[in-house]
Amino acid sequence: MTPAARIQAVIEILADVYTSARLAEQMLADHYRKRRYIGSKDRRAVSALTYDVIRHRARLCWHLEHAGLTPPWGRLETLAFLLLSGRESLPSLEGLCAEGSYGPGELAAAEVSVLRNLEGRELSEESQPTAVRREMPAWLLPSFERAFGADLTDELDALLLEAPLDLRCNTLKTNRAEAQVALAGEGIAAEPTDLSPLGLRLAERRAVRATRSYTNGLVEIQDEGSQLAALLCDARPGMIVADVCAGGGGKTLALAAAMEGKGRLLAADVDPRRLDRAAGRLRRAGADFVERLPLADLLQAEDLTKGCDRVLVDAPCSGSGAWRRQPDARWRLTEADLARYRAAQQEALSAAAALVRPGGRLVYVTCSLLPEENEDQVQMFLQQRPDFTAHPVAEVWASVIGQSCPVASPFLALTPARHGTDGFFVAVLDRREAA
Repeated sequence: MTPAARIQAVIEILADVYTSARLAEQMLADHYRKRRYIGSKDRRAVSALTYDVIRHRARLCWHLEHAGLTPPWGRLETLAFLLLSGRESLPSLEGLCAEGSYGPGELAAAEVSVLRNLEGRELSEESQPTAVRREMPAWLLPSFERAFGADLTDELDALLLEAPLDLRCNTLKTNRAEAQVALAGEGIAAEPTDLSPLGLRLAERRAVRATRSYTNGLVEIQDEGSQLAALLCDARPGMIVADVCAGGGGKTLALAAAMEGKGRLLAADVDPRRLDRAAGRLRRAGADFVERLPLADLLQAEDLTKGCDRVLVDAPCSGSGAWRRQPDARWRLTEADLARYRAAQQEALSAAAALVRPGGRLVYVTCSLLPEENEDQVQMFLQQRPDFTAHPVAEVWASVIGQSCPVASPFLALTPARHGTDGFFVAVLDRREAA
């Protein structure tokens, strides 16, 4: 693809992103699936530019609104980003747009006028509201201020960076050192993660799913924060463990490895189709002992009521902790969505609590940075269920991971700025022994 053709591809993709309920990563995958002639280098370039424009969307919209324009802006948004970021000048943009039949097409006089007015300006300007400069929906800013206080700017800036690619070594088949060597043998450089004893972080993004290390089940793609959340469940061989919001099975796989394939591990979800998609991952990882079942069946199983040693609630949430990976998701979240997530979290906690045996543990996890989905939910649950108490996460960390815990609070709150992981919240809740 020529540079002009790459720009046009981004313009086409963005035109769909903001009018579809599907995430940008899905739109990109569809675009490439329909155009299999696009090579890997061009795909990387198109994806990178697409995400760059999305990560600067609020600032770009601010500039275009002040130029008197109204949405949608897919084409001008892309061209304005290239100009304001300093990647292209106005003359070079005019040349690219006029280049060949696969480019964006010549600039209209009105477009030239807008871009000329943007020449010499910066993407971020002091006159922009804080929410605009930090690419944050204004209605969510108070929640982030509550969560981070004086660290707000650092945390919001970190959410705009590209996320690293982390792998978890599958201890059912290998260890971290051996997995690192196996990847190196396939030309992929990876270093041990700072916090997770099972993690490897790649030096650059690579097609991991095409490697033998992946297809043979030695490694799984999983953010370091997600690995830590699964480890803090402290699942052990011989236990009865339930993952009640298993989804695609990422944390289920980690629990299976911690249990060494011994015991009973139940993976449940409200949508059984998600579990069906996890079947191949479980087989590849050597975790065939996992039982998959609809959540309603799990909750109605009389032998499991008050019978589980560990119950993981990886709750449905805003996903705000993963906005580095899905930058367009921040613009899709609404106040109504957040209210629905909070109701679902309360329901999931209440239902899962019935499965925990006296002396067992309920582990509540979100990939959210919002207090409304994290500490607030746990405090509400503990008020409603006095038979549960919060177990200091540092104690579990010392037992399971062995190094110093990175937080001093009763709960674990990981963030991109402080810990280099996706945003994750973990609360370990003990059910009191029967009197």
